[in-house]
Amino acid sequence: MTSKTDALLRAKGLYAAGAREAGTVLTKVGLLSEQAPSRDRRTRHWLYSLTRAYDSLAIAELDVPWWTYRAIDVVEAWLAAHPRPVRVFEYGSGASTLWLAKRAEEVHSVEHHREFGEHLRGSLAPLANVEFRIVEPVPSATPVVGSHKEGAAGLDFAGYVASIDDVAGEFSLIVIDGRAREACLERARHRLAPGGMIVFDNTRRRRYREAIQRSGLVERRLAGLTPTLPYPDQTSLLTTG
Repeated sequence: MTSKTDALLRAKGLYAAGAREAGTVLTKVGLLSEQAPSRDRRTRHWLYSLTRAYDSLAIAELDVPWWTYRAIDVVEAWLAAHPRPVRVFEYGSGASTLWLAKRAEEVHSVEHHREFGEHLRGSLAPLANVEFRIVEPVPSATPVVGSHKEGAAGLDFAGYVASIDDVAGEFSLIVIDGRAREACLERARHRLAPGGMIVFDNTRRRRYREAIQRSGLVERRLAGLTPTLPYPDQTSLLTTG
């Protein structure tokens, strides 16, 4: 890793530790409840979630994925109304995997980061409707599929992107929230079932905006608060029309 990446990881770790400590103190003095407020009480739920920053399993306890609240509401209603069975493929595992497992008959999730994946595996193992795999990038001087993420230089994510082809059939819902998202979108859009939807997170980033425009899919942008994030973000929902 580069020194810049190391510094970023340390900063995130310090922020998360500070947020958890602040949550403990606020709970002890009675300013923060011991139980998470209802998601309907949006601001209170968000403030409570800030004490779970950068901890996927702690976020999962709040029964939310790491998308904007507006996107969570829309996708939850869409899943409830969608014809059964609902088949999901997900690039980028975490709190969303556990959330989706409660709302879909079949979830296929792929994670690129082995250490995080092994940390998550124990929580996913009891779920019979979840197939979880870790597909790490391969070191390469000439990556076929690279990633613009800091620290990902010299890594080929081709196997990670192509992992969707290891599962037969079409998918009702595809989530793109991991690495090499532009390539994931290009691969995944051909696997979307009629009437299906793609959830693409963090879509304010320029390279993601360009990839969505190239895809020819219809985009609905849902910006606003996101659980655990101290700033607003944007999640997009993509459909064929």
